[in-house]
Amino acid sequence: MPSQDAETGKISSHRLPPPLNAKQLIPLQLEDTLPNNVSSPEQLALLPAEFLSGNKTRPLLHVDDAGEEHHYALKPMFYSVIFILFVELLERFSFYGINYTQTSYLTGAYNPDWNAGYSSIGASSYVSISTAIAYTAPFLGAILADSFLGDYNTILIGSMLFYVPGLLLIALTTIPNLLGESFNTSFLAMGLLCLWPVGTGMVKSVVNVFGAKQHHPVLQSALIETYYVNFYICINIGALAGGIVVPVVAQYNVTTAYFIPVAMLSIGVFCFFAGTRRYVKDKPQGNMFASAPCCTQDDLDDGPTLGLDIVVRVSALVVPFCIAYSQMATTFIVQGTVMKKSLGYIDAASMNNADAIAVLFFGYMVGNVLYPELAKREIKIPTSYKFAFGSALGAIAISWALMVEYKIHYTFETTGEHISVLWQTPAYMLIGCGEIFAVSAAYEVAFTAAPPSQKGLASAANLFFIGGLPNVVCIGLYHVCRHWFENNQGRAHISTLEDYSEAHVAKYFWLLFGIALFGVVINILPPVKNWLESVEEQAADLVKTPKPTPTIGKHILKKRQETQGEGKGIILMNEKEPLLKIKKHKDYLKYGSGPVLYKHGSMRAGPMLSKKKQKTLKAKAFHFVEKLLTPKGTPRTSPKIATHNESEEG
Repeated sequence: MPSQDAETGKISSHRLPPPLNAKQLIPLQLEDTLPNNVSSPEQLALLPAEFLSGNKTRPLLHVDDAGEEHHYALKPMFYSVIFILFVELLERFSFYGINYTQTSYLTGAYNPDWNAGYSSIGASSYVSISTAIAYTAPFLGAILADSFLGDYNTILIGSMLFYVPGLLLIALTTIPNLLGESFNTSFLAMGLLCLWPVGTGMVKSVVNVFGAKQHHPVLQSALIETYYVNFYICINIGALAGGIVVPVVAQYNVTTAYFIPVAMLSIGVFCFFAGTRRYVKDKPQGNMFASAPCCTQDDLDDGPTLGLDIVVRVSALVVPFCIAYSQMATTFIVQGTVMKKSLGYIDAASMNNADAIAVLFFGYMVGNVLYPELAKREIKIPTSYKFAFGSALGAIAISWALMVEYKIHYTFETTGEHISVLWQTPAYMLIGCGEIFAVSAAYEVAFTAAPPSQKGLASAANLFFIGGLPNVVCIGLYHVCRHWFENNQGRAHISTLEDYSEAHVAKYFWLLFGIALFGVVINILPPVKNWLESVEEQAADLVKTPKPTPTIGKHILKKRQETQGEGKGIILMNEKEPLLKIKKHKDYLKYGSGPVLYKHGSMRAGPMLSKKKQKTLKAKAFHFVEKLLTPKGTPRTSPKIATHNESEEG
């Protein structure tokens, strides 16, 4: 039972010694706000009994709605998450190493004697199709993970049966005459349009959620934000490393370059498999399209539920920016191909690293400088304005590409020379800065607004609108605007400066500029801003909605009974009904004041109560808990709660 401070009358979080009667209670401490960053033995020692598993390596216990028990480590980052982050880093290395170089590979920039022979517009369309599939396949991964296989098995199957074989097949097409006397486009299509993107999508939709699930959902919820920061850092480290190594090596030997991702991802999958016994693995929940069940009537009454349609509408707001973003692997590469290498090895494909560097730099500055300073001044940037600002940066990036386009033509017409590919740097960096505001904010809202049982599907929907739909739109634009990518003879092969100077790629950039500006206008409209704020408020309320209190497993209770000895008459608190009633009072006290949701700069504060009301509520809760948990005939304490005046005098 909770104790009371003699001077202030406040209810303490420390446990009392057993009562003088023959019976002993398991203290629950339900009147206190539970910590959400438990990672040390000192914090563990103060936890209520229903959150303890008795496992030395994974001492935290959580019982889900289905009654399944899960044990969590105190330091999940070093216990299990590190394996997940490592495979994500190497997966991104492999993905971007291939993605950044595909346009150049398909047009023959790396090997003029052995290539697919595609035109610039054909190669751009091919890469866009592959990327669109990669960002649509997460739906398959989400269905498999949430309904049939679970997160862990989906990652393994996607990696071993699709991703690695796809990379291997793409690498084999680079070897002359191995798969036929002429370049085998069928095997290339199997690898680039089927195995590789499907494997990418299956892994991408699940791996971030699987890493988050290694944290206790109640006691380590604050650590999940740190996890996502580290996750995003690993993404960009992998992208940066892959974007440097593979393009540079491909300039000398494309076969060696393309076998590097095969080896790296294979190492990552092996390390992921090595951590198998350390992972917390949820069982598939059956039909993921069914409505999430509510355990009690209180769940239906206490807060709103948000559907996937909200996730779809929110994610759709960043499509204009993502259309600009998708140009980095297509038209920016086409433009950079006719520009001069810098330092002898920085080519068009290598310029994508400017984006990764910008994301790392601006991500740190925004997350550690801008948002904290705004928070000190109680300023929060509306999410729709973040989308608008990201789209504005995308529009500026396209306008810079336009300026570079005119400079290419002017320099060629006046001197006949090439300009340096480094002129593209600001465009890539502006796109990277826009990602911090548009894409990361979309991830946040989509995650918080998704129903708990459909996080995988919500992640897939968000990825589709970030990468799938924009690339589908670009494919349509390429074909509608095809004549802008042709020289005077009507040929779409514009990989030489002479042919490129006869094309009208600038018109295509003007179209992209208009699309990005449309994204700015849509997101600054007051109705859009107000609607998005209401979605965030509903998501915050959903976090507040009381959920069933975890019950203590029978085997754990039996073990405690044996430890504390026979004849003490320990009362086991495993009845569901009283715990649910207590939980409702606990959540009311817990969210009575202070912020209840703070993730990536988004904060929703609960109603502030006066000190007098807080003390009154705590007193009522104390007597309510004591009445429920104390056996009949046991004398009850009657704590004196300090009045408002007494607290002022103290």
